[in-house]
Amino acid sequence: MPEVKFEVLHMPPENTNSVLVCSGDDCVIFDAWGRASDWIKLLDSRGLRLRAIYTTHGHDDHLSAAPELARHYGIDWFLNEHDVPLVLWGNQILDFWELPRIPDDFKQPKNLTAGTFEILPGVKMDTFETPGHSLGGMCFYFPEYNILLSASIKKIILKNYPDETYVVHGHGADSMIKWLKENHPWFIN
Repeated sequence: MPEVKFEVLHMPPENTNSVLVCSGDDCVIFDAWGRASDWIKLLDSRGLRLRAIYTTHGHDDHLSAAPELARHYGIDWFLNEHDVPLVLWGNQILDFWELPRIPDDFKQPKNLTAGTFEILPGVKMDTFETPGHSLGGMCFYFPEYNILLSASIKKIILKNYPDETYVVHGHGADSMIKWLKENHPWFIN
């Protein structure tokens, strides 16, 4: 079985934590922010095959490249159905960042629901719904690697993850569950 790597990327313009998960030459992207052309250059330069795209929620700064990448590679991208109406809503914000607008005829995402999925051979993730920041917000937990990709802090408390769980937030610095328990107001209150 190939080595599995998780990499937090800050694609230009730097704003969002995107995550690239690779197993051998196969990969998936979580929160494909930025320009699709930049992602294509990166993937091609590394000889990676993009298999799917997963989106924590429907705000433009977490999916700006997803529809075009999905169309370019002929792959699926996943977003909870409650957030699909937000996809075109963010075009004015993409204008601010000088990023390409998402076209009206964008490739539709597949509905992302709660459950356990194999995203790459041998790589399983648990998804759970975290409405709040958006109606269709989702989080992704990789139990074998003890990594959590988060779109919402409040619901994580109920999951009771181990203190050493590594948390990649949508923006800003990564943290650990132990740190959140000791410092984040949702945990300490």
